[in-house]
Amino acid sequence: MAAVKTVFDEGAQTYDRARRQLIPCFDDFYTTALALIPHQPQATFRVLDLGAGTGMLSLLIAKKFPQAKITLLDISQEMLGKARERFAGMEERLEFVAGDYANGFAGQFEVVISALSIHHLPDTDKITLFKNIHDALPDGGIFINADQILGPTPDIEQVYQETWLRQARDLGVSEADLNAALERMQADKMAPLSSQLEWLQQAGFSSVHCWYQNHRFAVFSGQKGKGCTNLPT
Repeated sequence: MAAVKTVFDEGAQTYDRARRQLIPCFDDFYTTALALIPHQPQATFRVLDLGAGTGMLSLLIAKKFPQAKITLLDISQEMLGKARERFAGMEERLEFVAGDYANGFAGQFEVVISALSIHHLPDTDKITLFKNIHDALPDGGIFINADQILGPTPDIEQVYQETWLRQARDLGVSEADLNAALERMQADKMAPLSSQLEWLQQAGFSSVHCWYQNHRFAVFSGQKGKGCTNLPT
């Protein structure tokens, strides 16, 4: 993950600038991930945001669930620095941790969530991570992953890439921001959705399901324990 850390350290200052252009389905993508958290707005529970970056997803969680305790874990100190700025005045509810979650992490959490991060791991590390996440959840806990996926065949992957480029340009992304995104993508190690759902099941998750997909962007989840009843309706 050293190459990933370098890329995101260098791009931290401008990372948020073009999020809505670079994620053409931005609202549906993040809204779906947020809706999967199976708790009432005033509930107290613990959240781990893996690869939290500048804290975009954590901020949405903090606003919807004002009693939630959120740990933001990211390999880049620079990205976490931007997250601290975003959460000015809310620090008592938050913990900022710099580290590589591919090497494991400490703590127990009712919700483990990640957005646009796990696709940086090699597949073997994804498999290990899913097992570690399962171990970190209590029965009924949930893992939510909003991420980029690889097309299941080369021709579909080409459609995903061409569609993303066209949509980003249609939304007015600058060539500078697009080129920066393409540079970051050099560190990507995306996996097909079907493989990741299978890995979640192998890790022990139940109710494994993809709730949203728009070409390359997908939101999927798994719960710990059988017969869980707190999935969103």
